[in-house]
Amino acid sequence: MSETPPAASADTIVTVLGLGAMGLPMAARLSSEFTVRGFDINQGRRDLAASAGVERFDSARSACSGSGIVLLAVRNEEQLVEVLFGVEGVAAAMAAGSVVILTSTVGTGAIPVTAERLAGMGIGFVDAPLSGGPVRAREGDLLILVGAEPAALESARRVLEALSSTLTIVGDAPGDGQAMKTVNQLLCGVHIAAAAEALALADRLGLDPDKALRALEAGAAGSFMLSNRGPRMLEAYDDGGAEVLSRLDIFVKDMGIVGNAVRAAGLPSPLAAAAEQLYLIAQAQGLGTADDSAVIRVLAPSRLTD
Repeated sequence: MSETPPAASADTIVTVLGLGAMGLPMAARLSSEFTVRGFDINQGRRDLAASAGVERFDSARSACSGSGIVLLAVRNEEQLVEVLFGVEGVAAAMAAGSVVILTSTVGTGAIPVTAERLAGMGIGFVDAPLSGGPVRAREGDLLILVGAEPAALESARRVLEALSSTLTIVGDAPGDGQAMKTVNQLLCGVHIAAAAEALALADRLGLDPDKALRALEAGAAGSFMLSNRGPRMLEAYDDGGAEVLSRLDIFVKDMGIVGNAVRAAGLPSPLAAAAEQLYLIAQAQGLGTADDSAVIRVLAPSRLTD
């Protein structure tokens, strides 16, 4: 069993590992309430973090030494395991009683063994995947879905509350948060694909895209993803496309996690499978690093109403 982590306090040092699209705004947000350290393998991201009030370190281990909480914003399950337990893994530099918060969507597969290994080192683990995007991360307006033992959760609570407007405790076991986020991503992935189909059809029917989007948002067909991604879908045809706020290949990963989960559960998922194929086609066409709104270009490579 892990030792009971100390309750987070105002002087808690928080280390953020991974200063990408979500990690950097979270680190900036937390820097107003905590001493925040940061590390990313990209020098440019470390420089941006320093300008946002985050203490910059040249290695993940040095950034974690002495920190009460280490927040991980990694890409996938493989990075999670490597960052914690690899050759330069940070778990070895963390003190007993400290806590790891995983904010990434990685699926449930590696979570039980990760929690068990950390517990053997006296380190708590909070499974806390989030949703909301970079702007909401900077504003502390995220949805965070938590699975964690009560002691670890209490140590991490002030950090989680600083980042979220909706903090939902799904269960008391690591993995519960990932399970709920998988369900969330099924809906998000399908909603983005559906929004792309609707706006592509509006264009082919000769409707003004901006007016069509506003009309759809105002009625029963409206959704968060339509309102959030819709304007960016209309920008997908501009030179350079829309600003990258959520990379398309993230949904390739996430819909893969969804597919694995539904197969393991023995459930059919025809809508999720169709959406996953759309993202895979987009990635194959070289759109993986584009904003996920660019998926509309798979359905309609060009607009007719320009």
